[in-house]
Amino acid sequence: MSLPGEVKARTLRPLRSETPMSDEAPTDPLSTGAPTEAPSREAGAPLPWWRTALRWAERVLWIGVLAFAVVRLGPQVGALLGVGPALGSTPDFTLRTLDGSTLGAEELRGRVTVVNFWATWCPPCRIEIPALQSIHEDYADEGLVVLGISTDAGGEGAVRPFLEERGVTYPVALADNAVRRAFGGITALPTTFIVDREGVIRHRVFGFFAPPAMRAAVRRLLEEESMGGD
Repeated sequence: MSLPGEVKARTLRPLRSETPMSDEAPTDPLSTGAPTEAPSREAGAPLPWWRTALRWAERVLWIGVLAFAVVRLGPQVGALLGVGPALGSTPDFTLRTLDGSTLGAEELRGRVTVVNFWATWCPPCRIEIPALQSIHEDYADEGLVVLGISTDAGGEGAVRPFLEERGVTYPVALADNAVRRAFGGITALPTTFIVDREGVIRHRVFGFFAPPAMRAAVRRLLEEESMGGD
């Protein structure tokens, strides 16, 4: 029973929205946090010209890399495995070495010869010299001649101290225009030719000659030709 003037308290219930809430993100792109999608290229539509040009540039680059590998690494593999065509006879040349000896195609006939064009200022040449000295020491008694041909513009005054400092004992001569032309023009340093006892150029390597490949080629020619002589 309520007292006069007493007002009953009414329990207020929170208002609820008639529209159910959705867990999905709003699709209105203007809404905050609305996901956006990059426009996709329609199937069959041509690529932009710049993308096509980029793809062709990549292909040309890979062709160039493969061509470089074939030119530079192919001869190394050939020397290591003993494959590859003969490159013609040793040209007719004569050089006077720094110790006063005369060496040329005729004097080298009957011996396996490594002809190495190099220069004191050439970093790959410097790295290669210990391998040349090593095979000279190991195989000179078996019929190998290592002939270094320096292209230094400073001449003997630049070359001789360099050789003495590094203990080089194989014969070294100075290149002239005649010997450059005789070997087809020297366009890269170092450039190395390996010649068999018959005077046939069996291997030619532009750039640094990996010591294992160089040694394998020399040993193979010495062994096969000594067996042929037996």
